[in-house]
Amino acid sequence: MFKKHPLIKKNDKVIVLAGKEKGKIGTVLKVDLVKDRAIVEKANMVKRHSRPGPKTAQGGIIEKEAPIHISNLMIICAKCAEPTRIGKRILDDGTKVRFCKKCNELLTD
Repeated sequence: MFKKHPLIKKNDKVIVLAGKEKGKIGTVLKVDLVKDRAIVEKANMVKRHSRPGPKTAQGGIIEKEAPIHISNLMIICAKCAEPTRIGKRILDDGTKVRFCKKCNELLTD
């Protein structure tokens, strides 16, 4: 299944706009394009009960990040340090880049 180019990428700094984690800021660890979800560092923490096995020597309650829908995230611009919408622009050499709609600064990938 072909998906469009993602606006939110790995290592982007984002803020959570909705849900129980509203207002939290973190970096994107992983993006799932098929489900339109992203895993944000230290946001949407869930508890997983696991039993000991070959992979995990010790069982117990493990806290890990759960995916958040991309529509509930907004990128924070590195220059103006504010949550902003992002646009796409094609440079003279033909490369596609993302830019901040507030300050027109290019976002580094």
